[in-house]
Amino acid sequence: MEELYGAVGSGASACREQAGDGFFRIAAASPKIRVADVEGNAEAVLAEVRRAARAGVGALVLPELTLTGYTCADLFFDRVLLRSCERALARILAETRELPLLFTVGLPVAWGEALYNCAAVCCAGSLLGLTVKSNLPNYGEFYERRWFTPAPANPLGPVSFAGQSGVALGARIVYRCDDPGMEDVRVGVEICEDLWVAAPPSTDMATAQGAAIILNLSASDEIIGKSAYRRELVRTQSARLFCAYAYADASEGESTTDLVFAGENLVAENGSLLAKTPLFTCGAAVADVDLDRLMAERRRTTTWERPAFVRGGMQEVRFSFAGCEAGEGAEGAAPAQLGTAAQAGGAPARPSLMRDALAIDRVFPPAPFVPADAGDLAERCEEILNLQAHGLATRLAHTGTKRAVIGLSGGLDSTLALLVTVRAFDLTGLDRTGITAVSMPGFGTTTRTKTNAQTLAESLGVDFREISIHRAVEQHFVDIGHDPAVTDVTYENSQARERTQILMDLANSRGGFVIGTGDLSELALGWATYNGDHMSMYAVNASVPKTLVRYLVDYAAGAFGGTIEATLRDILATPVSPELLPPTGDGEIAQRTEDLVGPYELHDYFLYYLLRFGFAPGKIFRMACRSFAGAYDRETILAWLRVFYRRFFAQQFKRSCLPDGPKVGSVTLSPRGDWRMPSDASARIWLAEIDRLA
Repeated sequence: MEELYGAVGSGASACREQAGDGFFRIAAASPKIRVADVEGNAEAVLAEVRRAARAGVGALVLPELTLTGYTCADLFFDRVLLRSCERALARILAETRELPLLFTVGLPVAWGEALYNCAAVCCAGSLLGLTVKSNLPNYGEFYERRWFTPAPANPLGPVSFAGQSGVALGARIVYRCDDPGMEDVRVGVEICEDLWVAAPPSTDMATAQGAAIILNLSASDEIIGKSAYRRELVRTQSARLFCAYAYADASEGESTTDLVFAGENLVAENGSLLAKTPLFTCGAAVADVDLDRLMAERRRTTTWERPAFVRGGMQEVRFSFAGCEAGEGAEGAAPAQLGTAAQAGGAPARPSLMRDALAIDRVFPPAPFVPADAGDLAERCEEILNLQAHGLATRLAHTGTKRAVIGLSGGLDSTLALLVTVRAFDLTGLDRTGITAVSMPGFGTTTRTKTNAQTLAESLGVDFREISIHRAVEQHFVDIGHDPAVTDVTYENSQARERTQILMDLANSRGGFVIGTGDLSELALGWATYNGDHMSMYAVNASVPKTLVRYLVDYAAGAFGGTIEATLRDILATPVSPELLPPTGDGEIAQRTEDLVGPYELHDYFLYYLLRFGFAPGKIFRMACRSFAGAYDRETILAWLRVFYRRFFAQQFKRSCLPDGPKVGSVTLSPRGDWRMPSDASARIWLAEIDRLA
């Protein structure tokens, strides 16, 4: 069992004094128990909690009615069993007062004339609260209403239990950490059937009280098909609530009189299943969940707000991993009697359970815009091409335009733009000859790119023209007094603007409009000539990052086959370049974009986590070091991260006046709603953080 936790991270060594990057380790585990053997089950609970603590787990959930077993049936009425549970919980609290983790223990609790199915929520020797199950099944082999009472609408606490007083008792309790740097550790607890109903208690705990972690103690029997449904239920609830959800299932040791329990433990985060255990095992599902990411999702989602109506019975219990006293409950509940360790003569030093990206074993895909699964990738490519094409088709229909003009360089971006335009014309029933693809060779154009452009255009059946810009640009140099031997920014941008002038005027003469070719990555870096390739009448690639452009062209190549596929494959093999500087002596491309601005795979990675989740440079850097280990060293990643932030801030003025273009993904830079940023914003504090990483 130890290796199940140990395989996830470095354990206690991962606990640092710094606040970390928002990663917090949670686990769901199924210890082997025996029905009604309360003392033996308490030993199993203690062993599981100690293993989790050694592995640096911050929150651990164990199955429903852990101390007794779920299948005790009428034994739940027995006073001997109930008193044994209370004594066992007191022992567990006493023996875990030095352990900095929050964990749950399932047990029956008799209070007044009622018997409740409860989750005892424990931390650092303190009983934080007793969360009561709200929804009791009474169908099939489940007869919980025979023994238990559903959670009342209003809290029953504070109560005294297991030797501690002031304990919150009720449903919809959120446990909130008061330790510095751990404000996002807000934990809600629900029990089994609570998740399966139409309105789970976790919905209120997350939306009304901000719980970012939901723990579910369950005893879900196994029948054909139930496992898949259970996983989907946990996954989708984590997506709906922008939360981390840990689900612990009963396993070996439960009675098999009528049911079989398989112990499927799950950890999900925002719709993704991060960890699970095989069926019919006593194992632990462990994952480092990203609380920063969850908070970012909630803040950027305008529909995520405190509901106008909240059902009663909400409580909040404050706690510390070092055993400091809890705060007052939201509904007037007295503070939980925390501080066992402190009362014994000094609390232990507070550990920081919030980790940075280098202290966890979570995988961050190096290409976040690109699905890892080949089947998903093909489906994504088809969907994106359709989005681009339908956006353009709608614009063509709205304007009554039957012609389009594209500057076709033989590079990836203009190739994708042409493929999209062809698809749009096919969708609307327009003749492809209404598309004019223009090759405009300049001082850096190579035979390879020019030939590929012509071959592709002719193979696709579009109108192809070649218009050299040499004489026009040379005359322009004379007009402005520029020495053509000086291959500076004026030398380069004069070519880009001359090409745009040709395209615009040609579009006017043909009664069409210019299709933009620039991509999302170029917009982020400002790698576009202002009022040159920066400008168009409809920019079909504006929300497609460079790393994804390559896959879209590759997908199209496979779909076409023949000469078109061969041409597209050669375009894919051509170095990315604006071809604005003279080629080498042997006619090869001399100017390579990634040598100048950096690898696009790094920049797209930086861009995704900056725009999608608002992560800080330090967190992005540490994540990148994990994602690109073996490909780029630390110094290289840091150098290009600095370039990215410097250029991203300095080049906003180009993004403030972008032409229209279809949105195809969650990350885009349109100034009309997706990214609004002042052009004169200072990058100082972001660059200062990067400097501190050096």
